[in-house]
Amino acid sequence: MIERLHADCIEALAEIPAASVDAVVTDPPYGQTSLIWDKWQSDWIPAVDRVLKPSGSMWVFGTMRMFTDHWSDFAGWQMAQDIVWEKHNGSSFHNDRFRRVHEQAVQFYRGPWAEVYKGKVVTMDAVKKTVRRKKRPPHLHGEREASTYVSEDGGPRLQTSVIFARSQHGSAIHPTQKPEAILEPLIINSCPEGGTVLDPFAGSGSTGFVASRLNRKAILIEVDAEYFSAMENRFSNDLFGAA
Repeated sequence: MIERLHADCIEALAEIPAASVDAVVTDPPYGQTSLIWDKWQSDWIPAVDRVLKPSGSMWVFGTMRMFTDHWSDFAGWQMAQDIVWEKHNGSSFHNDRFRRVHEQAVQFYRGPWAEVYKGKVVTMDAVKKTVRRKKRPPHLHGEREASTYVSEDGGPRLQTSVIFARSQHGSAIHPTQKPEAILEPLIINSCPEGGTVLDPFAGSGSTGFVASRLNRKAILIEVDAEYFSAMENRFSNDLFGAA
């Protein structure tokens, strides 16, 4: 089921039952441009906290500047990991800085890490090799038993933290629309099959499209009437529909 809500995210989140959402995957406004919709909204984070299950986590897209400017808003959350989305294109030319061809997504959680859901994300491009690890005593960053790992050419390999995915430049409905190739590993990593993914800044609904394809439910919230209408049109014309 893909639930689509045309509403302010704070108002909509207040109507969602507490501890009912398995994961959050979202791309909030960064507050770094003059666009009318690009305004950082601090109170969405505690609103998400209320509806997220204890085993849940939150993937948030952003830039280093966004996270450092608003790091205090994530007080009470722990950072688990981050990934870098490498784009095929980047920012416009500036002669006083590097051409920026990436964004980041950071995973946050609360409570014990051992209780957080962790879906393994793999790519089928391993190189044949054998890796043997010696037993490690507890005082060296945690105890570990001896093990042997064997991989085959073209077999599964743990997804790396730098992920290349072509941006939606030229075909996007929303100006910051994320490609499905970058959303998929985050949803697999944070939401079990049959679980519910929440996106409080849903834009044109890409998070819901990927969730549906991966046999997950989704709650999509979008306040802008134009983009919500575009989302509705996408779903009405898509194979996954509003299943």
